Amino acid sequence: MQRKSLTRDECPIARSLDRVGEWWSILIMRDALQGLRRFDEFSRSLGIAPNMLTRRLTALVDAGMLERKAYSERPPRYEYVPTARGEDFRMVLMSLVAWGNRHYAEEGASVQVVERGTGRLVHPMMADADGQVVPLDACTLQAGPAASAGMRERLESFGQ
Repeated sequence: MQRKSLTRDECPIARSLDRVGEWWSILIMRDALQGLRRFDEFSRSLGIAPNMLTRRLTALVDAGMLERKAYSERPPRYEYVPTARGEDFRMVLMSLVAWGNRHYAEEGASVQVVERGTGRLVHPMMADADGQVVPLDACTLQAGPAASAGMRERLESFGQ
């Protein structure tokens, strides 16, 4: 059985990658969520070309991940502050750290996700609406209220 192809607009992964999938964007968000705010700070941290940094910051502002706030009028200078949407991206980054450590850190972890107060190692996991941990292998995808017929058919075919 051939699956119907979906438009990029229907897939939440594709929509997300359209906004933050470019690797410079992910690294900028990493730095912003660690407290960097100014163009020069991002530039020093990443070693990114100024024109590329400008484009990526603009794209992240346009995607609602960062907010641009003026901190100097003469000359005009801006800080880039994570929005609530940008703060929510923290869990994606933490999951990438854990996944990368598990699968690509043969020499050992150079960065770990820990609880701020205790320093205890933590692992990303799924929780239900009541906050109860749900094992990842007990999770699946289902069509949401806005799913098209094609999306519903595609998801149903995965279960077979």
